[in-house]
Amino acid sequence: MELRMALLSSSCLSNSSTRYFNYGSHTLPRPSSLLYKHDQNNFQLQAGGANHAGDRHGPTPSLTSIASHLLQKPTITHRSLLLQVAAPVIFFFSFGACACVSGPGVLVRPVQDVILDSQVGVVEEGERAPLSKLESAEEMELKAAFERWKSKTFALTVPLRIVSLRGSVPPSWLKDFVQVQGRRLKLQSEFRGKLEDIFSELLVAAKRGSIERKSALAADIVTIGDSWLSLAVSKGLIEPIRDVEEQDWFKDLDEKWRTYLRRNKDGNLDSDGKIWAVPYRWGSIVIAYKKSKFSKHNLAPIQDWGDLWRPELAGKISMVDSPREVVGAVLKFMGASYNTQNIDDEVSGGRNSVMDNLMRLQRQVRLFDSVHYLKAFAAGDVWVAVGWSSDVLPAAKRLSNVGVIVPKSGASFWADLWAIPAASRFNTDRIGGRVRGPSPLIHQWIEFCLQPARALPFCQEVIPGSSPLALKGLPAEEWSQEPSKGKPKLDTNLIAGVPPPEILSKCEFLEPLSEETLMDYKWLIAGMQKTQRGQIRRLIDYISTRIQTLGLRSCETQTSPKNNGRSS
Repeated sequence: MELRMALLSSSCLSNSSTRYFNYGSHTLPRPSSLLYKHDQNNFQLQAGGANHAGDRHGPTPSLTSIASHLLQKPTITHRSLLLQVAAPVIFFFSFGACACVSGPGVLVRPVQDVILDSQVGVVEEGERAPLSKLESAEEMELKAAFERWKSKTFALTVPLRIVSLRGSVPPSWLKDFVQVQGRRLKLQSEFRGKLEDIFSELLVAAKRGSIERKSALAADIVTIGDSWLSLAVSKGLIEPIRDVEEQDWFKDLDEKWRTYLRRNKDGNLDSDGKIWAVPYRWGSIVIAYKKSKFSKHNLAPIQDWGDLWRPELAGKISMVDSPREVVGAVLKFMGASYNTQNIDDEVSGGRNSVMDNLMRLQRQVRLFDSVHYLKAFAAGDVWVAVGWSSDVLPAAKRLSNVGVIVPKSGASFWADLWAIPAASRFNTDRIGGRVRGPSPLIHQWIEFCLQPARALPFCQEVIPGSSPLALKGLPAEEWSQEPSKGKPKLDTNLIAGVPPPEILSKCEFLEPLSEETLMDYKWLIAGMQKTQRGQIRRLIDYISTRIQTLGLRSCETQTSPKNNGRSS
């Protein structure tokens, strides 16, 4: 700007349409057009002649020779003309540049009209590059710069810390999610051996009132078993998932899931409650039996719950020690629901009839143990095993001549759920992978887990279980492929981990029980005969501990037995 003012103040004017200097009646060749070249430190004036292309400091026209030439002409006698020529010569030597002088009425070309684009090229005097072309080049340059910036790991990294049940998340999920998110994702995945371990970490940290960095409570998202959900909500260990109604993954869930996951602050089912967790894997209780033993003794295969009461199977059965599953098997055998709240009113014969059948089942079962029931089955000590499909199916595939069925009258569902730890209510500078709050990638992770393509590991039997979408009745062929070659075919009525439709409709989620119903469960377990005191005693102690955990009055204070954590 200062240069332009100096040139204008000295009447140093140029004509963009002519290539000559005019001095009265004399004409001299005009130097090449002036261009502004961009330098790293400043802008410099440079002659744009063809002979000086690529030379940052090329030669300039000889102003001394111009002045001397004019002074030698005898016809130039006017003093005013000499002054007019001398003024621009002085300015040219001061700035080390070339300038032109012309007659009145001709203006110097504005600086902004002289454009140099390193990609488009030099725009000559009197020419203008099309505006759209310049904007396009600028836009491309900005995009390229943004891509370079985004590729840097420190530019836009978003952490996501996941604590899950070991063996419940297919390894391909983690790998694929990292590929989808790219370098911006900083994924930290941790595993725990049992669902009970995750719940305990949440509970201990909440009671302490402080969050350790490695605690499950400090994670962005954790696995919660369905049977632990009610307790986690009532104890304030997890927080509701926000804005679920707007999420596409929530709209794709079957109504059974929405009903089961909607709870009030006490953890009970409530149609007006909030969504506290999201499923990513589910299955059911199944019954496994040794086909070789049944064939050898001419026994009919297992088909329904009533087969467990067959006399020829006395002492040949092992079963998980979950009170809900043990009493639930009796209720299903009697044609009632797992979620019966008032046994006297809803079950034929009331509590006494349920007690009678429970005592008969106890004589049939050799072992109530959620840890060792499959070991006894594999060793041949028992011929029938009743447990969760997540445990039974992998064990059955390692054995030969084993059949696995979901009872015809239906069974209970189990589910592994994603939940957000309620760490935001604690005073801390670091929660999860992100400062002061859970990761913004939580919804994307949940949506990723619920995509139809994520069902492939279940269909290929890499991980036992099924996709939550399968509960909606979607045909397995939509996502399944042929199982890997070389794997033995299992004799089962499960299709891609899902029971047949006529059986699926009779299966149930385990809903929270009222305090009165829990007391009925305790009475039933306590009334069982003590002929197998070791296992039954453990079962009694376990239900007593559960009642204590829920804040109910209990006559006994014992430590709950160790199990796989599937049941609360």
